[in-house]
Amino acid sequence: MPRLISLFVAAFPLWILLSSAVALVKPEVFTWFHGPWIRYGLSAIMLGMGLTLKLEDFQAVLKLPRAGVIGVVCQFLIMPFLGWATAYGLGLHQIDPSLAVGLILVSCCPGGTASNVIAYLARANVALSVLMTIVSTSAAIFLTPLMTKWLAGTLVDVDAWALFRSTISVVLIPVALGVLINRYAPRWAGKIGTVSPSISVLAIILIVASVIGQKQEIILQAGWRLLLAPMILHLGGFTLGYIAARIFRLPEDSARTISIEVGMQNSGLGTVLANQHFPGTPASAPCALSAVYHCLVGSLVAAFWRRRGSHSK
Repeated sequence: MPRLISLFVAAFPLWILLSSAVALVKPEVFTWFHGPWIRYGLSAIMLGMGLTLKLEDFQAVLKLPRAGVIGVVCQFLIMPFLGWATAYGLGLHQIDPSLAVGLILVSCCPGGTASNVIAYLARANVALSVLMTIVSTSAAIFLTPLMTKWLAGTLVDVDAWALFRSTISVVLIPVALGVLINRYAPRWAGKIGTVSPSISVLAIILIVASVIGQKQEIILQAGWRLLLAPMILHLGGFTLGYIAARIFRLPEDSARTISIEVGMQNSGLGTVLANQHFPGTPASAPCALSAVYHCLVGSLVAAFWRRRGSHSK
C-alpha cells in the first residue's frame, strides 16, 4: 500500500493534466466539488504540510542559508511582477479585469508543496526546497495580500485586510495545527502522515478540475491569451529563477531548487482566495490553469535535469 501511495503521489502532474482535460470536456464530473469543499480541500493540503514539519524546522529559518534568502526574495520579486507584466502584455484586463487579477493573485502566492517532489525528481537540493516552501508560505500571509493589492488594486477593489484574514485561516491555522499534532501526538501524526500526501494530491486535483469545469465557458471564450498567460508566467519563473541563482554564483543543485521554487506557485491557495474574494468572476480560472502549467513545466524540467545528472558547481 505505501508503494501504491508513493506511485500515486509521484504521478501527480499526470493526474492534474488528465483531470483538467476531462473537466473541459465534461465539467459535471468535477463541478460537484465546489463552495466550502474547495476551502476544506486546501486546508487539508496545508494540514498535511504541517504534519511533516517540526518546530525545529522553523528555528532553522533563522539560519536560512544565503541560497534560501536569495530564493525567497526572487519568489516575491520575479513572480508578482512577471504576473503583472504578462496580464497587461497579453491584454487580459481588456477581456475581463478579473482575469488579470487572477493571474496577478496566483503570481503573488508562495511556492507550492508540489515543488518539493519536483526538486527531488530533478536531483536538486530537497532540504533547501522544503525550507524555502516554509519561509515563502509564512511570508505569504503578509506579502500575498499586500502585493496583490499593490499590483491589482487599479483593476478591481482589492481588500488586502480580508485577503490577510483568509490567508491566516487557510494557511497559518492548518499548518500550525499539523505542527502541533506532530509535536504532541507523533503517533497520530505518523498514521495520518502515511495517507496525507495522497489526500493532498487528491484535494488539489479536485480543486483545479472543479474550477476549470466551472469556468469552462470563459476559458474557451478567452482563447489563446488566457491559455498562454500562465504558461508565460511559469516558464518565466523557472528561467529567471535559475538565471538569478547563477548570477549569485550558487551551486547547481541550489540553482535548480530556486528555479523550481520560483516557478511553482501554490495555485490552490490562489484558487481559494479568488473564489472567496472575487465571487461571480473568472478570477479563479488563471489560478486553476496555473496548477496545470506549473506541474507540466515542472515535470519536464525535472526530467531534463534528472537526465543531466547532479552537479555541485
